[in-house]
Parts: sequence; structure tokens; C-alpha cells
Amino acid sequence: MRDSTPENQLEEGNEGISAEVASGSGRVVTVGTFDGVHTGHCEVLAALKEFADERGLIPTVVTFDRHPLETVAPDRAPRRLQTNEERDALLRARGVDVIEVKFTPEVRSLTAEQWMLRLRDMYGARGLLSGYDNRFGCDGRSLTPADYAAIGKRIGLEVREAGELPGVSSTAVRRAIEGGNMEEAAALLGRPYSVTGIVETGRQIGRTIGFPTANLRITDRIQLPPAGVYAVIAKGHPAVLNIGYNPTVTDRQELRIEAHILDWEGNIYGDPLTLEFVKRLRSEKKFADLNALRSAIDEDVARTRALLS
Repeated sequence: MRDSTPENQLEEGNEGISAEVASGSGRVVTVGTFDGVHTGHCEVLAALKEFADERGLIPTVVTFDRHPLETVAPDRAPRRLQTNEERDALLRARGVDVIEVKFTPEVRSLTAEQWMLRLRDMYGARGLLSGYDNRFGCDGRSLTPADYAAIGKRIGLEVREAGELPGVSSTAVRRAIEGGNMEEAAALLGRPYSVTGIVETGRQIGRTIGFPTANLRITDRIQLPPAGVYAVIAKGHPAVLNIGYNPTVTDRQELRIEAHILDWEGNIYGDPLTLEFVKRLRSEKKFADLNALRSAIDEDVARTRALLS
């Protein structure tokens, strides 16, 4: 590990870290990916803030620039529930500071004790809140909460364990989305699941049948629900979203994400657009002709208005 001088801290951490540590402001930290920032994470954040308030320290999440499996076993790495920027914004909105660490092979090789020394010396940690099921360090799988507490006592880092919110995890959220159960995903997250993409010029087929759409480009690292039609919210308006391959009008196997925003007009080509999922309406289907497709979309629009009015 490198020396914990202000210069090295500035290289390793986020903005302002070295200044805070140098001025004597310590931290209570918790470590994790926090993908999705779901209701279980929010319980941890509340406990983190309570711990920090008791000690007059800064509540801080130490997280990573990627899911650790993307380095350890890329073929098993899950799709992400949000971008790093979206995650960090949600964390900060909960009143905590965020330090994002690059998950390199060097970081992967750190033992739990080395990690805790790094938290203490590089990031100014005075306390550590460990998740009830979260273990860090290359030896973490063999450690218990009591082991982390013993290490903390040895190196002068107070350790507490967060409580459990049964059934809530990033994996559970991902499973609900994979099954198209957007209501369950929203319950686990504490808000509708959302994705953001850039609006691109499409083939204009929707416009020719009376349903102009915003065609989105979304990174393939983000988790999408299965192909089908969804009621969503876009730009504060109800919208009908199709995720799929447009089998009625093309034989190409190119996944497309197209949103018809109700009661809204404007030019948003090249702009980011966020979609908040409310409900899956139906599976994607190949219709006999464009008239049949138009009738089905009419029904989708009517259902979406009823849901979101």
C-alpha cells in the first residue's frame, strides 16, 4: 500500500477527501457496491448516519467503479441497475459522502485487515459499519462479523454491524426486472425502476402509423426487463414503451427501445431521456399488418392512460 499522505489521498479518492482528512474531519464508512440503492441499502445508510452523528464524523460510502465480478469473473458479472453517476447521486441525496475506488487487481488482493488500514489511513475512517451479509477483503468469505470487530479493535477502528432487511438485495431487484415484474422491483427499490438513454433518430415507422416514438440508446451493461410493452413515465408524462425487435415490420434481430410519450411534443434528439417503469402491459407480438399493430397500440395507450391518470 502507498503512504497515506495528502498527495496520495488526492490521487486515490474523490474530490475533497484529502482536505477533509488533513483538517481532522474523520469518517464513519461502509463498503459495498450499492447497486440500485434499494430499501435495504437505505436501512444501512440510516444506521451509518446515526453512527456518524454519535461520533461527530462524516457518514461515507466507499464504493467501486464497477461490480467486483467484472474484474474477478467477467462472465458472471451481473448487469447493473444504474450507472455510477445515478448511484452516487442517490447516495448523496441520502446525506452521505461517496468515495469511489477503482476495483483493480491490486485492490482485489487486499485482505480485510489491509482494507481496514486503508480505510483508516487513506480515507480518515474512525468507524466502520459492516453490512450484515457484506464481506470485503480477499479473505472475507472466511471471516465473521466478530473477526472484523477484532481487527478493528486491534487497529483502532470502531466496528458495528448493520441490521438485516430480509428478502431485499440487488439480486432480488434484478430478478424481478428480469421477470418483468416492475411493481415488485419498485417495492424493493422504494421507487420505480428507471433507465436513462440518449434519444436517437429511428426509422420513423411509428410516426407513419400515428405513434411517433423516441428511440433510445442504452448501454448494454444496464439491466432491462424482457421484450414487451410497458407503461412508463417519461418527461413527467405517461408513455408507452416497447422493448423488442419490431417483428411486425422487420426480420432483423436488433433490440430497440422506443417510447411513445403521450400528450407531449418536442425535439429531444441527442438528449438524455429517463424512463420510469410502472407496469408490463403485454408481450411483444407479430401482428398480421400495420392496421392490427395500430389497434394494439391504441389499446396500450388506453391502458397506460388508465394506469397513470
